[in-house]
Amino acid sequence: MGLVARLWDAGLVPLCDGIYRPDDTGLELDLDGPGAYHPDAGQPIPFDIGGSFDVVEAIEEYGTYEFDTYFEAPIPDGSGLMTGGGYAARGNNGYIARVNSAGSLQWVAPMFDANPFIGVHYEGMTAVLTNNWRNHLRLDLTHPALR
Repeated sequence: MGLVARLWDAGLVPLCDGIYRPDDTGLELDLDGPGAYHPDAGQPIPFDIGGSFDVVEAIEEYGTYEFDTYFEAPIPDGSGLMTGGGYAARGNNGYIARVNSAGSLQWVAPMFDANPFIGVHYEGMTAVLTNNWRNHLRLDLTHPALR
């Protein structure tokens, strides 16, 4: 079991933006946090997936935080569920994750400036995630990086 999987099982996520997989591989994320939109709530959150990065090095440099889960919702195709939340003590930290139908982590995407995610609805296989400022993030769950 990799470091990311052990952290997830302990209720922790990395404190550095990225898509982290349980095999300790990861992809960079580039997003503008919703702080850029306050007080104009209800805006889309840009979410660009970049290249790979050293997951262990990122965790060692930035640390981790204990997350609070605010929702879990089955994915329409039955492949698992999306979950999300954040870190209540530091209002700007948010995370989303995909868990397979056996309950194992597929990936987790902590985002330092995204604010906690509080819900999701689906438009086919597109997850529309909402944070606590009503900003929304649209993810195509068929994208290879998000399977």
